[in-house]
Amino acid sequence: MAKLERAITGDFDEVLGRLERAVLNGSMSASLEDRSDFTVGPARVAVRMYERYSALGGNRVALSLTLAGEGDRLYLTAITAGGSQAMFFKLNTWGEEAFLDTLAGEADRL
Repeated sequence: MAKLERAITGDFDEVLGRLERAVLNGSMSASLEDRSDFTVGPARVAVRMYERYSALGGNRVALSLTLAGEGDRLYLTAITAGGSQAMFFKLNTWGEEAFLDTLAGEADRL
């Protein structure tokens, strides 16, 4: 499992769009599996679940993206899972880290 967390300043819709494009354009096999958008008072929350094939690990990995914010104050959390081929412990995390890297580069530019 790999995790990325960032505090971001910007327009919620613009930031979300850039992050979504970074994930989907970062791999030919990346796909959006499901999504949820909601508000709690003045705060907005977007949850995305992506999946892609990892050639390094020969399996599929998942990435969850959560963007929450009020006004231009945003917080991003992204967590990957899968990719290991061992039964009781993680043998490798290359695919997870590579999947998260497709998002991390864009998050760092925000």
